[in-house]
Amino acid sequence: MTDADVHALYTYFMKGVAPVDTPAPVTALPFPFSLRISMAFWNALYLHDVRFKDDPSKSAEWNRGAYLTTVLGHCDACHTPRNTLMAEDNDRAFGGAQLGAWYAPNISSDPVSGIGGWSDTEIVQYLKTGHVDGKNQAAGGMAEAVQNSLQFLSIDDLHAIATYLKSTHPIRSAGETVATFSMGSVGSSADAESGWRGLRGSESNQPLPSGAALYSGNCASCHGIHGEGSKALPGINAGVQAYPSLIHNTATGAGNPSNLIATILYGVDRKVGDNAVLMPAFGRGSYVSQLNDQEVADVSNYVLTTFGNAAVHVSAHDVAVARGGGPRPLLAIVQPYILPLIGAAVALIVLLAVAFGIARRRKAR
Repeated sequence: MTDADVHALYTYFMKGVAPVDTPAPVTALPFPFSLRISMAFWNALYLHDVRFKDDPSKSAEWNRGAYLTTVLGHCDACHTPRNTLMAEDNDRAFGGAQLGAWYAPNISSDPVSGIGGWSDTEIVQYLKTGHVDGKNQAAGGMAEAVQNSLQFLSIDDLHAIATYLKSTHPIRSAGETVATFSMGSVGSSADAESGWRGLRGSESNQPLPSGAALYSGNCASCHGIHGEGSKALPGINAGVQAYPSLIHNTATGAGNPSNLIATILYGVDRKVGDNAVLMPAFGRGSYVSQLNDQEVADVSNYVLTTFGNAAVHVSAHDVAVARGGGPRPLLAIVQPYILPLIGAAVALIVLLAVAFGIARRRKAR
């Protein structure tokens, strides 16, 4: 960061934020993450302690966008995949990465897998509002970023970010040949819709029989029976598509269904200016309808095959993993075995040393 920005933050925290006396949470990291010294080895491998410098061959807008994106906004922290030791894989910068149950999508300049097919105006609109018709809508961590940060940036700064992102190295995700937001409806639910209504009473304890019925009962009233979405009421969020279309939507058109599953489980909640966007969660504790893993899988597959990428399939296991916080990184999976392995290695070294000492004594005799 620049000295001016560090000074501005310091002044804000010292003079603009009221002190709050809150007990510090107890750190309970497991071994070896509990050893602060272990960071010294990680830093030696991956920490590049170099301050940001403008590239004189680029425009002022590009340099401002690079600074906002990679320094202040650290967009790469979420959107860049990581290696085995959880360092950013800069060879695939902005190529998309799993973040718990959610997936931070590819935002490189690739026109198929990334945002190369987006106009600068669309990128600015998304960063400012969290929504672009026919493209995407912010949920999860991105909704937080829009609500708490990006919406407050100036239009010039948002255009600078768009300029920088459109210049990044294009990263093509494996197997993708059609832009995720170009995926269209492959069928129609109109004929079946009326047949599902009234089959289960509000007090019925019988599960709905299919993904189509689940969609009809839980989703169609907002997203439409054809997945076309619905406009806001007159005078409320005027001109904004309150419930987005499921056609031409990255959540339904992507090769990775994580965001579709997570949206169903955890819902959407963001506020931009005076406009609030809310989709209820259908996971545990839902105040609308608590769906089990198989039901979430069934409605996901119906949405994918009817409105999005029919080549993608969701299983009940996929939903269970998302409900549990998402896929675990390899480093977290092997963590319970690190201490026993270290103990075994130390014991082996001790045994070898003892054996070597005995051998030397026998040879000396």
